[in-house]
Amino acid sequence: MRPHGETTMKPTSSDPRPPLPYANPYLMGVALGLVLLASFLVLGAGLGASGGLARCAAWCQSLVMPDHVAASTYFGAWGTNPLRYYLVFMLGGVFLGGLISAVQARRAKGTMERGQRCSRWRRGLFALLGGVLVGFASRLARGCTSGQALTGTAMLLTGSIVFLVFIFVGGYAAAWFVRSQWND
Repeated sequence: MRPHGETTMKPTSSDPRPPLPYANPYLMGVALGLVLLASFLVLGAGLGASGGLARCAAWCQSLVMPDHVAASTYFGAWGTNPLRYYLVFMLGGVFLGGLISAVQARRAKGTMERGQRCSRWRRGLFALLGGVLVGFASRLARGCTSGQALTGTAMLLTGSIVFLVFIFVGGYAAAWFVRSQWND
């Protein structure tokens, strides 16, 4: 078992230097808070991710079935260009920022984190099922964990605070079922 925060990534053949250390999580928490504050000041709205993903899905579906999307009560309400929305640009910025950060820290390497007793196929299936479940729940709840946890708790919304508490409770409860996949 490796100590908390230690990386298992090894240098690739293209860059023999070791990866840079992770940033201080407390400093990055303050930075994220400042980004959230800037979002409120500049856009008048908070941060989130599921709205951007849903709009990307609407756009992709409209490439294949434009009439169906236009008639949909869910996707159709976003008009003919669902990509014209600030969360779509934020989603792209998060992806590009993460990629640039990984390249600069020499951590850009395709890996699959898993325990020794968990096959790649099984880990991929767990990741896919978890992603589908979280995506469905975020659209059902009309917001994702980042929107609820960051934006909602920053606004001191009772529902968001309760949500955040139960995210941790649910995470610890679910960990009991999959713990054997990681503790080798």
